Amino acid sequence: MAEEKKTDLRFLLAAPAVRGMDARAVMEAIPHRPPFLLVDRVDIIEERKYALGTKGVTMSEPWFQGHFPGQPLMPGVLMLEAMAQTCAAAVMSLDEYRGKIAYFLTIDGAKFRRPVFPGDTLRLAVEFLRLGRMSRGRGQVFVEGALVVEADMTFVFQPAATTQTKESL
Repeated sequence: MAEEKKTDLRFLLAAPAVRGMDARAVMEAIPHRPPFLLVDRVDIIEERKYALGTKGVTMSEPWFQGHFPGQPLMPGVLMLEAMAQTCAAAVMSLDEYRGKIAYFLTIDGAKFRRPVFPGDTLRLAVEFLRLGRMSRGRGQVFVEGALVVEADMTFVFQPAATTQTKESL
């Protein structure tokens, strides 16, 4: 099987937004709240195709107390979560996805290319490869134009009000 060619999403860093979501709009779309809200803003570059999130990394983030004392680094799994929240906010702001919640099914091909420190600003570029009950996206995280993390993600959208079990996903 031939490997799918991966798009360099760096072009999204300079692309104009067709719609922006500030922190309040992000919190209306997804259920995450501080300290686990990991995206400050989402700009929709093309509806149902591309979005660009922003996360300012500050020393006051709770994980820096233990990761690592004397050399604070943002955990890679939290950068993956920030990409997922960018995807979820962009999709769950659409009428047909309101009131749903997104659950990770897979994270494929995750690569961590360099550390992220307090003071860095994450630019969370995401491409929607498939939208539906089961959706697929590709994400790349940039700091000052340099690629720091990338991964492909699959998630399922479920009604938020129901209690889910492992078997019902």
